[in-house]
Amino acid sequence: MSVLTLRLAGPLQSWGATGRFVRRTTESAPTKSGVVGLLAAAKGIQRDDTVGLAPLAALRYGVRIDQPGTRIRDFHTAHHPVSGKAMPLSERFYLADAVFVAAVETSDTQLLTTLQSALRQPVYPAFLGRRSCPPAGPVDLHLHPEATLEEALHAEPWQAAPWYRRRHQHSSGRHGRPHSVTLTVLREPRTDEAGADTVPDQPVSFSPAHRRHHLRPVVSDSVQIPLAGPLPPHDPFDALGLEEESA
Repeated sequence: MSVLTLRLAGPLQSWGATGRFVRRTTESAPTKSGVVGLLAAAKGIQRDDTVGLAPLAALRYGVRIDQPGTRIRDFHTAHHPVSGKAMPLSERFYLADAVFVAAVETSDTQLLTTLQSALRQPVYPAFLGRRSCPPAGPVDLHLHPEATLEEALHAEPWQAAPWYRRRHQHSSGRHGRPHSVTLTVLREPRTDEAGADTVPDQPVSFSPAHRRHHLRPVVSDSVQIPLAGPLPPHDPFDALGLEEESA
């Protein structure tokens, strides 16, 4: 098996699985449907191309929650483009300041190589669940040949923001600096284990006229990720990206 890992981070993310009409909710982690849609967009697969979608939908999927973020609510207004009539007020839910490591597994290493190339030169831009949620940086992390999904999600370093890691290590290290962090993993089960839960986000068709999703099994797991060296001290100007001028 081979695995492609993705870093999903941005100011806002929204991964809906069940929300419809005037209430658009978000799951606590990226859905398989959303991540497959991101990969399909990068590859240029059209929404009504179910044949092109099928190999991506067949990928085994998992996600690691590196920084859970904060759930926030917004109200959305819109007007009909022709009549100008106001549309119903809707609620939109988002995850703010969240970071995830998503992974897809297959025996077809060439498919993952193609997807990685597409993410670096996408036909359509990547969004974190909705068009209003662009990623904060490159999406692709690494291609792990001859690895399982579990191994890849354990191998990737902690991707949380420095301020979050600093806060976590300070709060966890009151009796000595912690050596690792425990992160939640939501993944599809292996062939030798049963799923503990099901979620309705297995994509079948993205066609606007006939969107379809099936249930898929999910296992909740956890991994211990070793911490790197000590973090630099807090500097409020880090966010500005300033560099010291040489004398």
